[in-house]
Amino acid sequence: MNEQAVPDEPRFRVRARYTDTTVTVYQAYRPEIGRAAARTGRFPAAWKRDRMTWIKPSFLWMMYRCGWGTKESQETVLAVEIDRAGFEWALRNACLSHHVPALHGDEAAWKRRLRQSPARVQWDPERDLHHNPLPHRSLQLGLAGEAAARYADEWLVGITDVTPLATEIHARVRAGEADRARALLPEERPYPVADGALAHLCA
Repeated sequence: MNEQAVPDEPRFRVRARYTDTTVTVYQAYRPEIGRAAARTGRFPAAWKRDRMTWIKPSFLWMMYRCGWGTKESQETVLAVEIDRAGFEWALRNACLSHHVPALHGDEAAWKRRLRQSPARVQWDPERDLHHNPLPHRSLQLGLAGEAAARYADEWLVGITDVTPLATEIHARVRAGEADRARALLPEERPYPVADGALAHLCA
């Protein structure tokens, strides 16, 4: 991820590390949950299925959110590899977390859709190595109910503890070694979605 604004980067675009069949998203948990998940490849019983869980395809946005794994209850950073079909199902069935009249009509209609949707989307400013906001947006995807259950039980392919990577990159940033820090970042590319697939999520 370049620290400078990319001239042709659209404001809304999913960027992620992905393969032909999987996409990697990031989450941060307290060690009792995060380490157990990385050890077994599954979320432990302490992981609450009845709570919304937010997944983030952007490594740097996750680092901004968890303070490079230093914030309380976010000390263990996980790279969660999930099925692309599941990820795209969540996008298709998501609702924006804020009301946009041009997309939703009146506020009551948006609230109804939000209640009925198993996923919700926020677009927050992407971040650079120093956590400065960039002009383009980063996807945050919230999963609840059916989506959270599918995430944990059907879409999950693998879980890796990337806290050591976060710590190393942070150390390079603090040492003023931006180029060396950037070279360690996971490669994220524009994620291919069908034309119009994000139309209900961009405004």
